[in-house]
Amino acid sequence: MQARMVTKMVDLRSDTVTKPTEAMRAAMANAEVDDDVLGYDPSALRLETEMAKITGKEAGLFVPSGTMGNLISVLVHCNIRGSEVILGNNSHIHIYENGGISTIGGVHPRTVKNNEDGTMDIDLIEAAIRDPRGEIVYPTTRLICLENSQANCGGRCLSVEYTDKVGELAKKHGLKLHIDGARIFNASVALGVPVSRLVQDADSVSVCLSKGLGAPVGSVIVGSKSFIAKARILRKTLGGGMRQVGILCAAALVAVQENVSKLEDDHKKAKILAEGLNQIKGLRLNVAAVETNIIYFDVVEGAKITAETLCKNLEQHGILVMQESPISIRLVLHHQISASDVQYTLSCLKQALAGVREDTGI
Repeated sequence: MQARMVTKMVDLRSDTVTKPTEAMRAAMANAEVDDDVLGYDPSALRLETEMAKITGKEAGLFVPSGTMGNLISVLVHCNIRGSEVILGNNSHIHIYENGGISTIGGVHPRTVKNNEDGTMDIDLIEAAIRDPRGEIVYPTTRLICLENSQANCGGRCLSVEYTDKVGELAKKHGLKLHIDGARIFNASVALGVPVSRLVQDADSVSVCLSKGLGAPVGSVIVGSKSFIAKARILRKTLGGGMRQVGILCAAALVAVQENVSKLEDDHKKAKILAEGLNQIKGLRLNVAAVETNIIYFDVVEGAKITAETLCKNLEQHGILVMQESPISIRLVLHHQISASDVQYTLSCLKQALAGVREDTGI
């Protein structure tokens, strides 16, 4: 059989696959730089200042990745080995960050079940806080972590009201609150609430700029000046001090200035794609749960194709997706996915589930 040549590529694996725009490349080429480890890189300072302003915090620090941003934040708040952090059982920090808080920081994770909407029940969070009188046998609770939007729950958004309640609980018990805001701009746009209000009660926030915003590299962590001073030292310890990092920060600043407005369109296309998927026999999903740019759907038992085979079928047509379980597939929209890409994806899915060979577009 003659090999087919794919002429159309639709990459829905993640919003991390975005390519730098021409404006970003130009900013990188012309970036004013200095040694950021010494604290003098002007482009880094501009980005950090802007992110602190957007989030309503005193200061910011550019880091290579969200994983490092979360790790640094947890270690600053839990600076005594044997500390404990309360976080969702389905959270990115707990599942996808190599257990860094424990292996590197000696911090014990205590998980609370994430609900379908990404929240954790307030009473369960409070019940997980260790009684200080038991310190001879228990680790000491020092931190609560939230994730907004909550990726593993389908990009669901945590409301201001919910986050405020968790913040009040943290203060009641003398704890700190960190928000993994890898997609906090998605949550802000979806909820119609400024980022600064969403993270008002947080002592620190990690914001990824290389997902939906499309920067090639990097995150910024924000918090008080004293928090960032400690974070800067830890960044160096972990190998995240990168000298003339302004080349990267220049692109990230363009991403913040130009691409936040594109997130709403990503969400609209995700909804269109979800509604289309819901019409295909053999697939199952909750359309109402699609609040931002992430879609999870299941291939139901008895369908003409398995999830694994469906992923391979789509790849033959130039459509890349992420299989999450034996029956579940994840799709993530971003600004480099067009409306025609959405329709092409739906067409290929319909053909695959119907068991009909599709030749269009290849």
